[in-house]
Amino acid sequence: MSPDIICIGEPMFELNQPEGETDFHPGHGGDASNAAIAAARQDASVGMLTAIGTDAFGDSFLELWRSEGVDTSAVKRDPNAPTGLYFVTHGPEGHQFSYRRAGSAASLLGPGEIPLDYVRGARILHASGISQAISAAAADAVFLAMHTVRAAGGLVSYDTNLRARLWPIDRARAIIHASAGLAHILKTSIEDATALTGLTDPLRIANFYLHLGARIAIVTQGGAGTLVATHEKHRQIDAIKVKPVDATGAGDTFDGAFLAEYLKHGDPFAAALYANAAAGLATEGYGAVAPMPRRAAVEAALARL
Repeated sequence: MSPDIICIGEPMFELNQPEGETDFHPGHGGDASNAAIAAARQDASVGMLTAIGTDAFGDSFLELWRSEGVDTSAVKRDPNAPTGLYFVTHGPEGHQFSYRRAGSAASLLGPGEIPLDYVRGARILHASGISQAISAAAADAVFLAMHTVRAAGGLVSYDTNLRARLWPIDRARAIIHASAGLAHILKTSIEDATALTGLTDPLRIANFYLHLGARIAIVTQGGAGTLVATHEKHRQIDAIKVKPVDATGAGDTFDGAFLAEYLKHGDPFAAALYANAAAGLATEGYGAVAPMPRRAAVEAALARL
């Protein structure tokens, strides 16, 4: 039996150096894994679709997902390829990433290894630009998964999550916008969307993605909040007041929290309000996973608004 939400993409072991410290703290990252854990912490039924190495980092991810209640039956172990790594440092301009992901197990996962019956059983498939940027095979695998879940009557959720260092902007734009055309739920950031579309106004950006085919378009704007739009209406949601120290994984937390909440009632505006609060709370600690809030903390934050 498939979980309600399947997240496809690359998990990456995280080494995070808090500002003012010399040591790197171990943790877990990768946007698909982050979104899966965020959704699971909101009590959703979630699974990962990916590949990891048969190394200590892969073992660590399996332990993490199982402890968080994330289904791992579609996780492949590759004895010939490593689990990806990344380092996070912090400075005056915010957090910066350094990646060690070339030839990772997830980047080698191609269309022929996608468990189609598993994907067909999902209510939502979640992917991102990063899921596709890591290799041509990975991009093709994500497209196959998208077409499969759509044909089965499920929904596609897509986060543009542009990483310019992973691919040329013209290729990124072509693949991301082709994927956006298959997505029912499309989330982008103001920074991503400006690079991809040339637009700077959140409502014009949302309308651009609605025109491509999305039912719901979400434009996150950091401290300025989040715009949510459908073909019928739009709403600007203010950011909650937090004491941020590290934005790593905040957007992924939004994704997972939004999908978990949306499946409860189908209201995209209420789901975005909930996800906005979850993402804000996720910035109050270091690392991608450790500060992700659970449902009780999010509901308490919303009650204070």
